[in-house]
Order: sequence, then structure tokens, then C-alpha cells
Amino acid sequence: MIVSGKAVKFGNNVDTDVILPAKYMTFIDPNELARHAMEGLDPNFAEKAKSGIILVAGKNFGCGSSREQAPLALKYAGVKCVIAESFARIFYRNAINIGLPAVECTGVSSKVEDGDELAVDFEKGIVKNQSKNIALCAAELPPFILEMLSDGGLIENLRRRIKKK
Repeated sequence: MIVSGKAVKFGNNVDTDVILPAKYMTFIDPNELARHAMEGLDPNFAEKAKSGIILVAGKNFGCGSSREQAPLALKYAGVKCVIAESFARIFYRNAINIGLPAVECTGVSSKVEDGDELAVDFEKGIVKNQSKNIALCAAELPPFILEMLSDGGLIENLRRRIKKK
């Protein structure tokens, strides 16, 4: 499984309150949530993400509250994948559960700039910065997570597996 797109970069300790502010928790439509993703850090994020981007961040991405609307807003905004130096565990799991790939990659924040063209190979654990002609080692996603992502998340994965029986 490989995804590619332009990078949109953020720093360290981006918390879920910044990813999706609490005042939008009343919305249930994921497309409405998407309109407000990252707006505190970049008011134009939703417009940038529409074309399908790869979000790159530093350490501890997704820290803070455990709201699963945060990765959902990113996914529906057009984020194909989140690559970070490290993730808050609950954000990481929520992202995988809703079908948003999240990949840890040491050094990514110093090797990628806004607008760089990236390609991410989840099976091999490789992030290629095609703009700078460099490859970075990332965490390989295990087969069960690749299967979940391929199915669109945990619920769809379970539905498919139950149907097979």
C-alpha cells in the first residue's frame, strides 16, 4: 500500500484541541468537522487538504484529549496519511481505527518542507521525499493494520471478516 501527495508540515506537540477545537464537537457530519481541521494553526488548511495531502509533524502529534473526531476531521479534509516523529498512542489508535494511516518516522520533520512531494510505502516502511530525492526509514505497518486500512478502518474490517464466516 503506497500513498503520495504534497506535504503540509506542522511542529511538535500538536494536540487534538488544535486538530479539531472543542467548539466543533457538536457536529456529527464528518464533512463539517473537516472544514474546521487545523484551523487554529492554519486557517487555510481545509482548502489545502482538499486535493489530498500528507500531513507531516514533529513529536507527540495528537496529544491531549482522546477525541476520535480529530483524526476523522483530518481524513475527511483530505489527509491521506499522517507522518510524525511520534504520536500520542490514543490518537494513533483512533487514526488507524477510522482508516487514516499514521506512520512514525524519525527525522521526518527535518527532512521535509511544506509542498515537498512525498510517497509513503506502508509495507516497507519507507518515506520518499521525491522533491529532495531522499528516502527515510519509517515504521513498517504490520499486516493486520494494513488490512484494516485497506478495508477503511476497524468497523469495516470487522464487517468484512464477519461476512466471510
